[in-house]
Amino acid sequence: MLAARLGLALFVVAWIFDLLGLRSYVPVWLPFLVALGLELQLFVGASRSAPPEPGGGHRLPQSIDYERYGYADLDDEEEADEDEDDDVPQPRRALRRLLAGVAIAGALAAVVWLAGNRGWDGLDEETRAEATARFSEEASRIVGRPVEIRCDEAGEFVGAVQHADGVAAVGGRLAYLTPEICHDLYRLAFRDDVTFSRTARAIAVLAHEAWHLRGERNEGVTECYALQSGVELGTRLGLDEDTARRMMRQQLAENQLRGRGSVEYLVPEECRDGGALDLDPGSSRFP
Repeated sequence: MLAARLGLALFVVAWIFDLLGLRSYVPVWLPFLVALGLELQLFVGASRSAPPEPGGGHRLPQSIDYERYGYADLDDEEEADEDEDDDVPQPRRALRRLLAGVAIAGALAAVVWLAGNRGWDGLDEETRAEATARFSEEASRIVGRPVEIRCDEAGEFVGAVQHADGVAAVGGRLAYLTPEICHDLYRLAFRDDVTFSRTARAIAVLAHEAWHLRGERNEGVTECYALQSGVELGTRLGLDEDTARRMMRQQLAENQLRGRGSVEYLVPEECRDGGALDLDPGSSRFP
């Protein structure tokens, strides 16, 4: 059980810092649900275990045992028995362990909550409005007409439950992004604060939803176009071109890993330099 608790703590740390892109495909509530299940399983198992027989199922040493085998003085044995009687009953020990486990999980959940409040939700309303206006402006450049980007603070359209970082009506004018994606875009555009993999993912998501708004329905083709548009998008948000290009190439490489769980998001074979989906066939740099 100790190993499971340590694993939970390590996962929470990795999720907060988005190591290996965990936020993109692992909902944070999942390990807490597993941890609670383990604690309950241990509690029920310990509570149902049969109580020990009086004396532990063994007779106490008799005088002849003391003389023959050299047992300690019987008075010492009686004192030891009294100490054993002071032990906490099994159900109570099980309950204490359950409460300790729940307290640890609760503390880790509080850390995740506090980390989230220091993110997008921690920004004032005016700052969030300014940021979403900037995101909408950048998406409109890709779409070729005015569109609106909103950050789904309520989690009604995107997030861990929906297993999506963004959603858009194909050919529509409105798209939603998760608060985490919005915050990473805000950090880049307004604070020049970059975390390579997270920033890259945020740029790719914004570009992806913009291409849906432009009218592209196929997820793989949309992702291919998004990673190419993401280079220019990243530079407009504050990156130098080489960094933006490296980020989109990383996203293209990671597409093969994420796509194993969602085949429809795999970019087609023509998503390459000189391929049918190359938006700039005159250039040898791709994306």
